[in-house]
Amino acid sequence: MAELTYRDAVARGIAQEMARDPDVVFFGEDVAAAGGVFKTTVGLLEQFGPKRVRDTPISEQAILGAAMGAAMTGLKPIAEIMFSDFFAVCFNYLANEFSKHRYISNGQTKCPLVVRTANGGGVRFGAQHSQSVENWCMMIPGLKVVAPSTPTDVIGLLAASVRDPDPVIFLEHKSLYPTKGDVPDGEIVDRLGTAKIVRPGKDCTILALALMVPRALEAAEKLQAQHGIDAEVIDVRSLVPLDTQTILGSVAKTHRVFTVEENPRLCGWGAEIMSIIADEAFYELDAPLVRITTPHCPLPAADVLEDAMLPNVDRIVERVSRTLNS
Repeated sequence: MAELTYRDAVARGIAQEMARDPDVVFFGEDVAAAGGVFKTTVGLLEQFGPKRVRDTPISEQAILGAAMGAAMTGLKPIAEIMFSDFFAVCFNYLANEFSKHRYISNGQTKCPLVVRTANGGGVRFGAQHSQSVENWCMMIPGLKVVAPSTPTDVIGLLAASVRDPDPVIFLEHKSLYPTKGDVPDGEIVDRLGTAKIVRPGKDCTILALALMVPRALEAAEKLQAQHGIDAEVIDVRSLVPLDTQTILGSVAKTHRVFTVEENPRLCGWGAEIMSIIADEAFYELDAPLVRITTPHCPLPAADVLEDAMLPNVDRIVERVSRTLNS
């Protein structure tokens, strides 16, 4: 067991899969000699050499085009798009190309690739470098979408993503990079399509993703201490495929549900989950479904304004306690 930062877990996860499988290659802007702009890939060039770890031009279309070609010809590429906001520059590959290729080729070719990217706000990068775009990705048929919240989950879910036969979008939250956690020794392999109950409870269910998971956990402790509310917190982790069994099982136990979402409110991932709950577990509910989200507005760079927009511990505590005590 070792304590690792989230950013160091990224490098360990990539190294684990590259050491295991010589067909795994890795490329992106400044990922080799510089070790990544967020220092998530330090040491990979020295360990695996310039044929398998490569810097690319500043062209998101070129990066994903190369990844698709490599995947179609038998490699298993991990491609990095520096900021998730830049998915807009190469959206055709996400929406029309490798997400559809297995289908339109009638299964004759596959695209086993992973697109890693830094997602989310909280680090004062402004409106064009701070977006949470998980809802952009999960709406596209043919893509799998995961967003880990802990160093162990980074390694395990990255392994599952690399070994999956379909394209996976791997969203790393940039505000989580410096956070630390205990990580087991040896190979770590998780499973896509699984959520985790990270805090059992009986009074309500709080569904959270990425940076919102530690905030939901802290809020749950305050709810218990200040209001006597025992909240169950679920780390959704995998948006596509979605672990509806774990979520609906929690709904049947607590009968009250909240989502904590960093993405803008309109068309967020929580809206989709709430629609599933309304369809499949409506009569289990004792109160309306509640979404705690970021407003439908570009994120400001000013620290006070950005903090005011993103869901925080106090807002979670206030909304949950008000709902349960009303």
